[in-house]
Amino acid sequence: MALDFMKKPIAAAIRTEKDFSTALRSDVDMVFLLHSNIMTVHQYVKEIHSAGKKAFVHVDFAEGIGKDRYGLEFLAKQGVDGILTTRTNIVKAAKEYGLITVQRFFIVDSHSLGTSVDSIKISKPDIIEIMPGVVTKKIREFAEKASMPIIAGGLVETVEEVKAALDAGADVVSTGEAELWSMKL
Repeated sequence: MALDFMKKPIAAAIRTEKDFSTALRSDVDMVFLLHSNIMTVHQYVKEIHSAGKKAFVHVDFAEGIGKDRYGLEFLAKQGVDGILTTRTNIVKAAKEYGLITVQRFFIVDSHSLGTSVDSIKISKPDIIEIMPGVVTKKIREFAEKASMPIIAGGLVETVEEVKAALDAGADVVSTGEAELWSMKL
């Protein structure tokens, strides 16, 4: 069910310039810019594309870029492939600009699972990210209920945790641990 570019089971979640450089040299095909801004996003996207990877911006954390239709239009014009967000309304609006949408859900209890499933039905994201990614029981439950690709992210720090998330039904695991970006499965 994964989108055609989701060929690698790891995505790089970038917070620093050092991590950005490492991600460009790694085997990942998806780069998540968790802290970008209006002044740097164009250059980052250009470098990510030059490395043959897809560029995703976490809209909720992007500085100087509105969390509205104009901000999404700006990102689309910068060549961003997709966005990450926790906000249902942003997912719906991003689709109007042809952006791939990743909606993040923090699963902390059974109530958050139910409200997340309700949000998915409303926003219809292209991909969902379940956080933290080490909650394999909930990944399996989502994999059974949602007919879309799943990214497991958050607190994934070991090879064993990557494998457990993938075995539970995740299509991709996003991690900030650079040594996992080129792991072979």
